[in-house]
Amino acid sequence: MPNLRQAMMAAAGASSGTATFWSWGGNDQGQLGLGTWVEGVNYSSPQQIGALADWSSSTDGLRICIGGPAGTIKEDGSLWTWGANGSGQGGRGTTSSICSPVQIGSLTDWETLTCDNSSMGSLKTDGTLWMWGRNGDGQLGDGTATNRSSPVQIGSLTTWSKLEMGAVNSCAIKTDGTLWAWGQNTYGGLGNGNTTTESSPIQIGALTTWAEVSNGSYFSIAVKTDGTLWAWGQGSNGKLGQGNTTNYSSPVQVGALTDWSKPACGLGFSACIKTDGTLWMWGNGGSGQVGNGASDETNTSPIQVGSLTDWSKLCIESSSSGNASAIKTDGTLWVWGRNSSGQLGQGDTTATSSPVQVGSLTTWLESKSGNNAIFGTISV
Repeated sequence: MPNLRQAMMAAAGASSGTATFWSWGGNDQGQLGLGTWVEGVNYSSPQQIGALADWSSSTDGLRICIGGPAGTIKEDGSLWTWGANGSGQGGRGTTSSICSPVQIGSLTDWETLTCDNSSMGSLKTDGTLWMWGRNGDGQLGDGTATNRSSPVQIGSLTTWSKLEMGAVNSCAIKTDGTLWAWGQNTYGGLGNGNTTTESSPIQIGALTTWAEVSNGSYFSIAVKTDGTLWAWGQGSNGKLGQGNTTNYSSPVQVGALTDWSKPACGLGFSACIKTDGTLWMWGNGGSGQVGNGASDETNTSPIQVGSLTDWSKLCIESSSSGNASAIKTDGTLWVWGRNSSGQLGQGDTTATSSPVQVGSLTTWLESKSGNNAIFGTISV
């Protein structure tokens, strides 16, 4: 397996593609995609997945995901998955797990990808919505509670714009700015004012001003077009940012500011980048994942991480339980939190409660952290 420096030198002379693909951290389910799956063998430094440089050069952060399954959309629009597959979340028509990327079908019209620990979802370039994997809580949105081992289209609409998946439910924004949710609703995570589970998409309110949304574990946060921040669902650990641990079954505003921009949720914590490039986090910080230099505190309201104004992209998947990652405007990648499997990419297993840089490269395009591992693509 080539190391980071060797592969970057080799990739510089590659004649095809635009990005190399890297992974590191825990590999107990083959989620790193390295072709190996040995119990207890993890990687504490970035490892290249394959030798090709034909992975996505997207900088929108929506083309790779890691939970129990893992997947990516390549530059050509093809869909690839690997890792855990007990519920068919790999989308390959089976429940057999694999440790190397395998293409799903032959289509090249896949656009965005998201996942949780046991399901996956994607939007195609034509605006259609597709889901697969575990469906015991109706989180696939197909009107049933039946697991699906191959992608199934949800309805027939072509107006889906953004999709996010949490532990047991899903949410999406349409092109008209409306917000929709489906799946388990025990703590009000669907945001529709009650706790009734729904196996098909239902609209949250009637507003058409939703811009961004992120789905965590039993909760969600979202930003409207006016820059206000909203949260709903399970409030334990203060992850709704309300100064308390109360559950809310309808969206409630977080503070009164109008400069919020890019939200992200982990298993028990939340984060958002403001329009001024500052980074804010709140919720469970027991492993240092809120990045404020403390490793044993819970924050029920947003707190700023450092004082820098150059944060560009949050790279947190809903399955991220104890660590986080983000990319700065200069293309550097930063990580913090739990490091028991080497998921911080520092060559060790020492945790940190403040952001640390992964290597010295300034060519990171996108990244995702989740399930004790991190992925990233590097421009070549």
